[in-house]
Amino acid sequence: MKDLSDRLQGIAVGAAVGDALGMPLEFKPPSSIYNMLSEMASGALPAGSFTDDTEMALAVAESLQHANPLDGQDLAGRFTGWFQSHPADVGISTAKVLRLIAGGTPWQDAAQKVCDDNPDSAPNGAMMRCWPLAIARHQNLALLVAETRLQSEVTHKNADAVNAAILLNLILRKLILRESSTPPGAALRAAIVECTAQVPLTEEFSLAISLAPMRSRDDLKNSGWALHTFESALWAVLTTQSFEEALVQAVNLGNDADTTGTVTGALAGAMYGLSGIPARWRDLLHGEYPLRSGRIWVTQDFINLANELCSISSEN
Repeated sequence: MKDLSDRLQGIAVGAAVGDALGMPLEFKPPSSIYNMLSEMASGALPAGSFTDDTEMALAVAESLQHANPLDGQDLAGRFTGWFQSHPADVGISTAKVLRLIAGGTPWQDAAQKVCDDNPDSAPNGAMMRCWPLAIARHQNLALLVAETRLQSEVTHKNADAVNAAILLNLILRKLILRESSTPPGAALRAAIVECTAQVPLTEEFSLAISLAPMRSRDDLKNSGWALHTFESALWAVLTTQSFEEALVQAVNLGNDADTTGTVTGALAGAMYGLSGIPARWRDLLHGEYPLRSGRIWVTQDFINLANELCSISSEN
């Protein structure tokens, strides 16, 4: 149970820490390997602040705590309320959908319209926020897949965008449930092989996943595309030996650094646990969830959230 709690809490804290560490590097070119950021720094927000990646994940968690099983209408309402609070950052595709919903378009139609208008667009907005479901549904595979798909399709209908979130949560589940004697890297490699066989990925996506650890740093585009985020995150965790090393490598790829940091942080958190996350990063983590304005979230809140979501898991 101690190992299980450490991993579940590691996912929640790791995702938020990764978001905050990547925040000042978002939209910037890759850092030089001789001058990589390894400390929380200020950028668009104060040092240690998390961004929309974590704020939307908190909306997913809050919706699940309110409506169990997850309800699309409730989640769409929370996303829209968050959007109307004018957060500091919102993904382009997500903003298009939520603007339509705010204008009265049913959430199912809004996401489909944006997808139809941009059929080749497969952004990472669904996978960046899906980790609360990996925690809450790690004991229920069917619900994990169904609810990950649902939370994705509220804003993202593209198959790659949806399947990336499902694949991420399946891998997180395997890492959560692994035998304690299995080394983290070996557990991740086994999870990738098993889980990619369960998700209908395109040939391009499957190839990118399988080749990720063999990529050179210069090969990684690290854009806002789901495929690129997944590729970068897997490269970071598969070519390093600790939470800190993985996250530093991931966020210093620049570009969509906060989302790659979030995904890498969730994976590395499941691999190394809360105990593997540097205390200096945990101590600085903070942020405000706009739907609960005035309350500042810190590391202990994410630990508490993981415990609460785990309680939901035990009820099903």
